[in-house]
Amino acid sequence: MVATTSPHPRRWWALGALVASMLVLGFDTTILNVALPTMAEQLGATTGQQQWMADAYVVVFAALMLPAGLLGDRFGRRRMLVAGLGVFLAGSLLGSLAGDVNAVIAARAVMGVGAALIMPLALSVLPSLFGPDERTKAVGLISAASALGMPLGPIIGGWLLNHFWWGSVFLINLPMAAIGIAACVFLLPETRDPASPKVDVLSTALSATGLGALIYAIIEAPERGWGDPLVLGTAAASVVLLAGLVLRERRAVRPMLDLTLLGRRGFLLNTLAATLVMFVLSGLMFVLPPYLQAVLGHDAFGTGLRLLPMMGGLLVAARGAQPVVARFGARAVVSAGLVVLAFAALLGSRTTVDSGYGFTALWLSITGLGFGFSVVPAMDGALGALPADRAGSGSGLLMTLRQVGGAIGIALLGSLLAGAFRDRLDVTGLPAGAAHTAGESVVAAHLVAARTGSAHLAASADASYVHGMTLVLLVCAVASLVAALLAALLLPNAPTARRTEREETRPVAPTTADAGQ
Repeated sequence: MVATTSPHPRRWWALGALVASMLVLGFDTTILNVALPTMAEQLGATTGQQQWMADAYVVVFAALMLPAGLLGDRFGRRRMLVAGLGVFLAGSLLGSLAGDVNAVIAARAVMGVGAALIMPLALSVLPSLFGPDERTKAVGLISAASALGMPLGPIIGGWLLNHFWWGSVFLINLPMAAIGIAACVFLLPETRDPASPKVDVLSTALSATGLGALIYAIIEAPERGWGDPLVLGTAAASVVLLAGLVLRERRAVRPMLDLTLLGRRGFLLNTLAATLVMFVLSGLMFVLPPYLQAVLGHDAFGTGLRLLPMMGGLLVAARGAQPVVARFGARAVVSAGLVVLAFAALLGSRTTVDSGYGFTALWLSITGLGFGFSVVPAMDGALGALPADRAGSGSGLLMTLRQVGGAIGIALLGSLLAGAFRDRLDVTGLPAGAAHTAGESVVAAHLVAARTGSAHLAASADASYVHGMTLVLLVCAVASLVAALLAALLLPNAPTARRTEREETRPVAPTTADAGQ
């Protein structure tokens, strides 16, 4: 069957199905973040356990994304996308029925399996549906869909938490996933590439255990200490496992993890920029809700509303990225977006206990603009730097690295916050048990303060948390500045143009032919 270069007639309807799928993921991410302080109080979860509730999803997500993308290539991307939404729905149902922290972590891991099928397949069909002239707009719409789910999540999730039990934040995903399934079945054409590499079970196991060991070491270090034998052993094991993964994939004739793509400068640097942005975003979304709830005293619904400035800035930037890139070039826009992000983090690091929400809303708005103007052109530039016949494996690698950045962001920045909070908290005069409990999280400290009637402990908890958040924001600022410098010096400025030239002289990938079936 001869491939054609004509645009797919249902491509915008198909994009609607992908948007519905991405809404589910964005919706769930922020619902959990705003629910964590409430769950910490009702389930007695420590900061480390809260990190695991967030990271169990992200680690499984990152570890399984590449094999999930290959399953879509071989057996049909629409079929696997529907399966992913079904697994995500099942995990959400398990989460709503969970009775303790461990059950919640297990449910989040199941949801990660579903998300691993949804994310790369939603992106990998874009090059077969849209040409280079329309792809930037399509990427922007998918990014906007993810972003739109983010402000809806805290608002609806906060309302649910104020009126129902914490499990309702999982239950609300069921109709969202069902709508996504229906949209994919009726609107999305089937695409596949039967010639893609087979799923390598050993490589999948190496990536999952290696990432899990790395995240475990980072999360447990503040509690146990970096010199603890278990932490050191787990960190060493992660290095060995991940090194084994790289060696195995480099020797494979048809690798699942196509590391040769990182030799393409446009793909490598755009992927690095998108990964660092995900690192900052995930860390910020983990540390902000406890500040808004425990320190400023807002309820869950109020916390969701107060995250809107960042989401608003992100939506504006995602919508406006395409014309700005067309005028100034991707390199300038990505670099400027990262500089804006660094400035917002630096401004946020000036937050004090007495700053109030107005100052927070200001730097959150600037943060959203920086996110959007850096991540949308970076992701489009990474996809545009890929050969058409490697769009599936390349988009899988891009999203895998982004999710790894998110997992490390939650683990590293959350651990930095936990260590700083515990070291600064004044527990003088408290019994040993109460002192240990207070040091587990700012929510726990406020519960102990209320039980003991200690206004001093509550004030110390607020000051200690803001101190930890300041350190997190300073790290975010430095990471963003380094990424901006690398982008300004090394990033190619016109990956889309180069891709267009290649596509004029080479047949379109087999997936395009399949798209018309």
